[in-house]
Amino acid sequence: MRQIVLDTETTGINPKLGNRVIEIGCVELVNRKLTGNNFHRYINPDRDSEEGALAVHGLTTEFLSDKPRFREIAEELREYIRGAEVIIHNAPFDLGFLNHEFRMLNLPAFDEHIGGVIDTLVQAKELRPGKRNSLDALCDHYGISNAHRKLHGALLDAELLADVYLAMTRGQNSLGMDIEVEEVATGLHLEQVALAEILVVRASAEEVVAHEDLLNGLDKAVKGTSVWRTAA
Repeated sequence: MRQIVLDTETTGINPKLGNRVIEIGCVELVNRKLTGNNFHRYINPDRDSEEGALAVHGLTTEFLSDKPRFREIAEELREYIRGAEVIIHNAPFDLGFLNHEFRMLNLPAFDEHIGGVIDTLVQAKELRPGKRNSLDALCDHYGISNAHRKLHGALLDAELLADVYLAMTRGQNSLGMDIEVEEVATGLHLEQVALAEILVVRASAEEVVAHEDLLNGLDKAVKGTSVWRTAA
């Protein structure tokens, strides 16, 4: 399974207003392992970055002036990502820009070249509803160091996102039960797996009384019925 963790930096937030991609960073995973076969390019957008975007990535017009245009790296990028499942944090943003760049070159849209998209922002919201799910917040949550990250950079952010994705999905490959399969003349036979005995330990009379006293105290504290009685 080949996956590409991808991030971009841009001159602004809306490609329909003439904003362009100025950096692409990609990190390759094969069977959930980092391969080191990464893709990283700076791109000359032939325009200045908006003030807000420049404050985020720090890529000046002067720095980008001698870099290749998107048309010069498009074919290399197409070959690199072809058929892979692409992992992006807030996928609509990056896909919107990349599709726009491809269409400007009269090429099929970027998402027509790949084998699917995983949006880690959507995944994180499902796993952590109501929490902050920025890349920085997820690095903090999963114990991934981003102390060296002063400004946003496409390759650096893709590397961090690869670590976050692997941490966030670590249990996905071990959810099934190991069942021995034996071939017989009439087909496949699944050997029965014994279930562990379920032990039920009930509260003693003293524990029930103590629990009731605790609930009474909570009711008194809230001057009504505590949430624990409502839940029960």
